[in-house]
Amino acid sequence: MKYKSSKGLSFVIDKLTNSIENVITGDSFPTDISVLTNQDLKTISKKKGWLFDWKKEFINPKRETYKLTIVHNPEIIQGLISVEVKSDHVYMHLVKNAPFNKGKSKVYAGVAGNLVAFVCRLSFQRGHEGNVSFISKTQLIDHYEKTLGAFHFGGRVMIIETKSALKLIDKYFKN
Repeated sequence: MKYKSSKGLSFVIDKLTNSIENVITGDSFPTDISVLTNQDLKTISKKKGWLFDWKKEFINPKRETYKLTIVHNPEIIQGLISVEVKSDHVYMHLVKNAPFNKGKSKVYAGVAGNLVAFVCRLSFQRGHEGNVSFISKTQLIDHYEKTLGAFHFGGRVMIIETKSALKLIDKYFKN
């Protein structure tokens, strides 16, 4: 099955934390976000429970793929995001939690929120004032409005503008 970005993103913001948080203990762990490497592709296969063919995202010259890890534990990827820097904003193609960070038995909360906040920060760094867009699954439009401060532009297009981007960045990146 081929992935088409027009199907819409379906990530859930389980909790906005100040990093990522262990669901059982409530302990908070600082995170790093870095560029996905060729070596990482071996650990994020469909056989290991990851959805989508991340190698296609990785080799697409228009896209940048990033991984979220816990500081001092860079071997275990907590989540992934694929983005494209456009002329006036950053477009999110894919946002996914690690298989062990989904559902009722997830280990960490805050992964997707952390990745979206990173993209907002990336948008500022690239001169786009925090503006981010993505296509949402219809049933998640209200969820993204409430949790991310995104607004529904029309159809299934969602936009995070400067004010909401700053709130997300402040939540996850205090420095």
